[in-house]
Amino acid sequence: MAKSMVIVESPAKARTIERYLGKDYVVKACAGHIKDLPKTVLGVDIENDFQPTYRVISGKAKIVNELKKAAGRSQDIYLAADPDREGEAICQHLAEELNSSKDRRFHRILFNEITQKAIQEAFQHPSQINRDKVEAQQARRILDRLVGYKVSPLLWRNVRRGLSAGRVQSVALRMIVEREKEIREFVAEEYWNFAANLAAKLPPPFTAKAVKLDGKKFKIDNQQEADELLEALRAGDFVVSGIKKKERRRNPVPPYVTSTLQQEASRRLRFTVRKTMTLAQRLYEGVQLGDQGRVGLITYMRTDSTRVAGSALSSVREYIQDEFGSKYLPPKARFFKGKKSAQDAHEAIRPTEVSLSPQAVKPYLERDQFRLYQLIWKRFVASQMNPAIFDQTEIEIRAPRTIFKAVGSILRFDGFLKVYEEQGSQSEKTAGAEGKDKILPPVEKGEVLRVEAILPEQKFTQPPPRYNEASLVKALEENGIGRPSTYAQILTVIQDREYVNKDEGRFVPTETGEVVAEMLVKNFEEIFNYDYTARLEKDLDGIESGRKNWVATLRDFYGEFSKELEEAGKKMKNLKREEVPAGVTCDKCGSEMVIKWGRFGRFVACSNYPECRNTRQLARSEEANGDKESSEQGHEPCEKCGREMVLKKGRYGEFLACSGYPECKNTRKLVQVNGKTEIRKDELLDEKCPRCESQLAKKHGRFGEFTACSNYPDCRYIKQETTGVTCPLCNEGEIVQKKSRRGRIFYSCNAYPNCKFVLWQKPVPSSCPKCDASYVLEKQTKKEGLIRYCGESECSWRQEVEPAPTG
Repeated sequence: MAKSMVIVESPAKARTIERYLGKDYVVKACAGHIKDLPKTVLGVDIENDFQPTYRVISGKAKIVNELKKAAGRSQDIYLAADPDREGEAICQHLAEELNSSKDRRFHRILFNEITQKAIQEAFQHPSQINRDKVEAQQARRILDRLVGYKVSPLLWRNVRRGLSAGRVQSVALRMIVEREKEIREFVAEEYWNFAANLAAKLPPPFTAKAVKLDGKKFKIDNQQEADELLEALRAGDFVVSGIKKKERRRNPVPPYVTSTLQQEASRRLRFTVRKTMTLAQRLYEGVQLGDQGRVGLITYMRTDSTRVAGSALSSVREYIQDEFGSKYLPPKARFFKGKKSAQDAHEAIRPTEVSLSPQAVKPYLERDQFRLYQLIWKRFVASQMNPAIFDQTEIEIRAPRTIFKAVGSILRFDGFLKVYEEQGSQSEKTAGAEGKDKILPPVEKGEVLRVEAILPEQKFTQPPPRYNEASLVKALEENGIGRPSTYAQILTVIQDREYVNKDEGRFVPTETGEVVAEMLVKNFEEIFNYDYTARLEKDLDGIESGRKNWVATLRDFYGEFSKELEEAGKKMKNLKREEVPAGVTCDKCGSEMVIKWGRFGRFVACSNYPECRNTRQLARSEEANGDKESSEQGHEPCEKCGREMVLKKGRYGEFLACSGYPECKNTRKLVQVNGKTEIRKDELLDEKCPRCESQLAKKHGRFGEFTACSNYPDCRYIKQETTGVTCPLCNEGEIVQKKSRRGRIFYSCNAYPNCKFVLWQKPVPSSCPKCDASYVLEKQTKKEGLIRYCGESECSWRQEVEPAPTG
């Protein structure tokens, strides 16, 4: 009897499911999408109801052929890709490619977690491919293709070849660029806070803050008003005018959905969105738990629903009762209200088995897998626990012209805080203050308080912060842009295209990114509008639920898009041809200098090109302020030729270079120190260059510190860190430390290219005590720490090493 065939997306998931199903099934992986629109042509027949032309993806033909061969005589094929639109489209394409036999039956298998119970139940209730979901995914793919293929050529023609536009990614870029403009245009405003250190008849002393001034919300915005109020307060009494005591409850937050998991992992664990989703995928697909075999630890991680299955609620309530006692267990299970836009197709992100506590599975997980799983497990358990209870006291104090307030809270019952406390949101900042057990003294109404000190504090309003990954995902979600499955891709794409860079974890648009965003918004006002993009997402949801027709949705979109596209083709500004007077003359031929656009942004060039090829880089501050000289000055002179150092912009950011280039090629790197831009100088060493006798210097390059000749570029000697190990291949050279183009350290013979011996682990000049090899290798592992081991395959010598003491 022929076996039934099961197809999933990943090999890890295939191994887990095959163990649950037994010998009557063969489980294979398709490794994601097998078909897509062609790369070199549009692949969409606009005149024929937007019919797409799908082809097997380059490099996937081998997988498709292997699946066809493995299917063999199987009559039943179970398609078990991920339970979302993308997974449904994968199943449809697999059915199309494997449908060579009329007797072959295709079944769609859906499960939210990879556990034996869930898998077996899913196979008892197979369904058919959901055509509405397939059409929703197809509509999204066609929308993205139309925007990318129709708009990108305009950017190539007018800005630079190789640029591209994305329907959703460009809107995310717009958010970052508009935030950057807000920051630049921000004007700080002065304001003052007043506090008072007070003491009552009984201890302890406490601090109260001013909340009202002359019967209105407290507001002072200048030194004079602050001095006048301070004088009045010093001359008057501080009298207790009101006392309020109440019980305050703080309820737990719901289990994670995709966006909240990404935000919390970013805040707590410093994970990128991409890393969070990669780790969550592994936890979902299954981890080897010793004798238990491979077990899926969490439910599906792409979801916007807070719904939890009844069986999971029963399990977690039993766990809370057994582990913490009845006082932590609410009378009924908690249900959380989801967003209106939530699709509710999947449960919230939770552990598949609450009994698999973080500590129980820790020995089997990598460090970061454990940290993410612990976050998911704790949040889920806490969501079904009783609220935390605080005793809160509020004292109102009347002073001249001013009302002060002091609030103290004491945690009476920890409730869900015993397991988990969220971080980052404004509500949590307020709640966090409650947990500090701030105690206020017993006071009576009318009691006059002793003033220990009055503390006026001058402050200035701050510009809005740049987006980091967590805050950008939150903004996208709040604006209805993108879906749980797309957030990670959006953030990855805008970085890969070099439209944004990261500075201390926050997104900063590049000059190219700003130009692209400005041109797209100006010429495609409707398509890259926040509200319009959100409406399209709702339309796609409507297609998935069967309420909307995918062709009609594309017609509506293309009608507006084609008009804007035609207008943009006529009106979009061509930066390649644009020349703006720079207000300075060329120091080589006397002609006027102009600002032009090049591969790496704007620069200043001689208008007499090509007869005169004089150019220099243009600092962003120079462009913004129109000050052609000040941005280039204020730097120390070149220590090699005495000419002025000027600010330039290169591939990896701004730097200082000698104005005498190309005769003098001296440069200095700029670094951020405590929020300020400083020049990073070479540190001269008491060691001579073996080639030219100049001093060696400690320098800072793209991949960190290195030691080289201070007479660069006349002398290009770079000192290589030696290991003291003689090359075992040529027996003449010495093994030295080097760095690859990607910054990874490796070790090779210094006689290269005559000798090409290479190692990825550090060799140590110590013979192996077991086989007497001439050297051993050293590496750092998470589980064992620093170890040394023999590199000979026949030798098993291995030893832990105490790390060298520091300080």
